[in-house]
Amino acid sequence: MITVKDMLAAANAAVPRIGAAEARALAADPRTVLLDVRDAAEVKASGKAKGALAVSRGLLEFRADPESPLHDAAFDRAKTIIVYCASGGRSALAGKTLKDMGYADVRNLGGFKDWVEGGGEVEPG
Repeated sequence: MITVKDMLAAANAAVPRIGAAEARALAADPRTVLLDVRDAAEVKASGKAKGALAVSRGLLEFRADPESPLHDAAFDRAKTIIVYCASGGRSALAGKTLKDMGYADVRNLGGFKDWVEGGGEVEPG
């Protein structure tokens, strides 16, 4: 039997954690997708990182899979994907899922507060 703790440990081992400064530098590159996996209500309440793609954790696989009718063209396996959520747990799991789906360069920023406290720009959600 696997627990959430086990899943998070595997995710954190597979997906490197980065800080806000590195995330801001990478996000300036058009070959990078900044991905917010919080729920729509969370994004609406606080806004999101400027330029971030908001896809709730529950829809991630459907948006990221090119074979899915719900695929979002912003997902490109050749791009760097930086994932964040509210505190870092969902983004770690989302990052591991993306790695499992063939996205080679995935990073975990952690929480939205890390972006804000690190000087990242915010836009309405």
